[in-house]
Amino acid sequence: MLEHVGSTGGHRFNLAEHLLGGAAIDAAGQPCPDDTLACCRESDAIMVGAVGGPKWSDPKAPVRPEQGLLALRAELGVFANLRPVRIYAELAASSPIREDRLQGVDLVVVRELTGGIYFGDKNRSEDTASDLCTYHRYEIERIVRVAAKLAQSRNGALCSVDKANVLETSRLWRDVCSGIVAGEFSDLTLEHMLVDAAAMHLINRPADFDVIVTENMFGDILTDEASMLAGSLGMLPSASLGDSSRGLFEPIHGSAPDIAGQGIANPCGMIASVAMLLRYSLGLEEEATRVESALQGVITSGARTADLAAAGETVLSTSQMTDAIIRQLG
Repeated sequence: MLEHVGSTGGHRFNLAEHLLGGAAIDAAGQPCPDDTLACCRESDAIMVGAVGGPKWSDPKAPVRPEQGLLALRAELGVFANLRPVRIYAELAASSPIREDRLQGVDLVVVRELTGGIYFGDKNRSEDTASDLCTYHRYEIERIVRVAAKLAQSRNGALCSVDKANVLETSRLWRDVCSGIVAGEFSDLTLEHMLVDAAAMHLINRPADFDVIVTENMFGDILTDEASMLAGSLGMLPSASLGDSSRGLFEPIHGSAPDIAGQGIANPCGMIASVAMLLRYSLGLEEEATRVESALQGVITSGARTADLAAAGETVLSTSQMTDAIIRQLG
């Protein structure tokens, strides 16, 4: 896809491939080898594929694929994960949610990516286990600023999701968020919402959301839930950004081992992630819009992968869907 965009737009992209996750464990004994990390540090943007699989799925294993992705996010300082949820009208019937509730849905979840319980100290004995969730003021301030600036460019509504009725980290989160918005983004409408209520309202009234900002674990869970609005987990892209233009881009789905090697996976989330890479890291807005328009055109024409197809509809393979989007690009 990038090579096609480059050849038609007069750009040349220098592409390099390196191992991460399960394949890296097999080849190098660690989920994020030094050469992978070095290349990522020198690159303008990083595209990541799924890192896991049943071969490495033992949660008790000392070395696991997801450790590589977590390490990469931390080392690159990409603390802001943007996950847009766009509803294609033609795919509304693919969603388990009633079509009338999907009208007007256009939201972005901004997930804090390098703090919280995923990165806290972990302890385990035979009878007890603990995972420490820690947030610092600066971590909350910077992610809220990213979300608030995004909300200013959209509909001006920011929803901060926490669990402030129970968790001290969430109480700090709510206080800091309120202060940042009141002091720097007073033109926004700010709503605080408990995560359990947010999970319910994402299904019951998703069109009411514009930009959602939340902590690491809550964002991880809520965006997987939100993927059902779009009809399939395979449709949603993501961009992980930091203080520089360098970003890490990936679809929100995992490796889907139950369909691996069958050529039926949905490539749309990855291709939409390419569009985000072009926009956020390379500053190629026109090219990003072309990719998104091509994706829209193919969906409108009726092209479907197995996860989206209704009974009787023609099913395209992964490569056929990709080829159709490239043809649409022209």
